[in-house]
This record gives sequence, C-alpha cells and structure tokens, in this order.
Amino acid sequence: MIQVENLKKHYGPTQALAGVSFEVPRGEVLGFVGPNGAGKTTTMKILTGFLYPDEGSAKLGGLDVLEQPLETKKLVGYLPESNPLYMEMSVLAYLRFAADIRGVEGRYRKAAVEKVVRDCGLGGVKGKDIGELSKGYKQRVGLAQAMIHDPDILILDEPTSGLDPNQIVEIRNLIKKIGQERTVILSTHYLQEVEATCDRVIIIHQGRIVADDKLDRLVSQDGDLPLLLGVVGPEEKIRTQLQELAGKGNVESLDRRGDAFFCRLHGLPREMGNEAIFDLLVTRNGWKLVELHRETPRLETIFRKLTGGTEEPVPVEDEREEALAASSSPGEEKGGSE
Repeated sequence: MIQVENLKKHYGPTQALAGVSFEVPRGEVLGFVGPNGAGKTTTMKILTGFLYPDEGSAKLGGLDVLEQPLETKKLVGYLPESNPLYMEMSVLAYLRFAADIRGVEGRYRKAAVEKVVRDCGLGGVKGKDIGELSKGYKQRVGLAQAMIHDPDILILDEPTSGLDPNQIVEIRNLIKKIGQERTVILSTHYLQEVEATCDRVIIIHQGRIVADDKLDRLVSQDGDLPLLLGVVGPEEKIRTQLQELAGKGNVESLDRRGDAFFCRLHGLPREMGNEAIFDLLVTRNGWKLVELHRETPRLETIFRKLTGGTEEPVPVEDEREEALAASSSPGEEKGGSE
C-alpha cells in the first residue's frame, strides 16, 4: 500500500533524511519512532505531499506522490502534530467543511459525518464549538476530519501529544479500532503507544532507519537479555559462582525475600541457557532455585540501544517545522474543557 524508496531531504546544510526506504502493506499498523529531529515528521510530510524530497520516491496505492499529488491525497487521511482545527466552528460544522474540501459528494456527506461522529465518540459534543472542548476531544475531532473521506491510509503524527493518561487510553483504543480497517502509520516518540497499538515498528535515527521488524521479533532479537534468578542459599557464594559462570558478565543484586536472594545475571551466553544455571545452583550446590527466566525487554531498551540512549534534536529541522506549522495553522487553541 505504501512504498518508500531512498528518500533524502536537506534543510540547508542539515541532512534530515539520508536514504529512507520501507514498505507498509494494506491493513498494517506501523509505528514510526525516533528521537526528536530524527526525521519522522519530514517523512510524514513527504508522504502526504506537504514537502518534496531532494531524492527518492514515495508511492501510495501504486501512485507516485510527486507525479500524482491530487490522486494520492485522496487515499490519505492526515492528522499532523499541529491539529488543523478552527476553534470558532462547531464540531458538526467543521466536519461538514472537511467533507466538502475532501470532495465527499453531497448525497453522501451527511452519512459520512454521522459515521465519523459515531466512530470517534463525538456524539455528546457534536453541537459544541471546538474551542470549548478538552484536548482529548479536539484530538478526536482531528481524527474524524482525517477519516471523513473514508481513506485507505491514515497517517497520524504524535496523536497523543499533550494528553492526560485517560485521554491517551481513549485515543489509543480508537487507533486500534481504526487499524482494523485501514493502513495506519503512527509517528511518535511515545514508545508505550507503539507497544499498545502497532503490529510493526520502524526506528529512525539521524535520518536513517536503524530497525524495521514486527514488534515481538524486534524485542526478542536483543542479544543481551539478562536472567532473573531467585536462590535460597548463601548470597556471597551464589554471587561468586554466578560471576565465574558468566565470565565477563556481572551479577546485579536486586533484593532478598525471606531466605531467597534475587539478582539479575548479565552477559551469560544464550547457548548456556537455563540448564547450566540449574546444574550449578541445584545439582552441584544443593541450593533451592525459586525463580529463573530471561528478562523480557521492552521497546525502550531496544530504542535506547539503537539511538545511543539520548535524544539529539536537529535544530534546523525543528525550527523549520515549527515555522511551517505556525504559518499554516488555521486557528489557535483557546483551552477549556468540554
């Protein structure tokens, strides 16, 4: 459904994209993550036709974004990080306006508006001005405008930014529901959102893709998965023997619970496995083993390893994005609650 090949983009001397390539099949929810300034928003804006790449190509549904911009825009619903809302309009008036500019035919417009109001949970606020709504409901309105023309592809850039925990859960559940019917790219630096909603993840760093895989496979490929152990026995002897077994690894003490000593063992080669631990602790020493399993890594672990553990913003890109957003924003948010 989406084909991206060798995208490159510069902002003056700064290279925002350095040859980005990936594909997204129909019906997949893709998490597109990276530190600030990694190139996420630049990629999204190229896919949606807001920016042109210096090199490379992007195709949506087999249509080239550069050569067939109007046709590709019909396939895409886009929620940018700066939500494109008119605060003085009511929810219904705004959605009718969005349907109009999206080319939804008059005879289908009422049904289209009713559908997104229902799907996005806006029935209770549809008569209110957008400026009166909470940020969570404003995000729902933003999603509704992106879906109003029933697109095959949804591109969502930081859809939960600035929301409280309850609002995040609501938008997360909505995205999961949407992803059952459409191809979705979720661009974010909130890794919890990716873990909760996405089938696959791409990690981009300094304009290059550094990981691209199904979420479960990506985390299971981490070569340094420590072992968590709980042993009833003399702590110092346990530590010494585990350290000898691990060689260059190390034993990280966690806590004691009753007679059991709990620790995390780093650096034990995978080929040794649980059998070597059991043989050492139980067969040879007669100690009681109460816990033994590999620690399951979170996406955060992989992310920090691949991106150097720090966020490295690219000021030129960030400033340009902010300037573009400010110059194109249809209205300022007034705040308030529903």
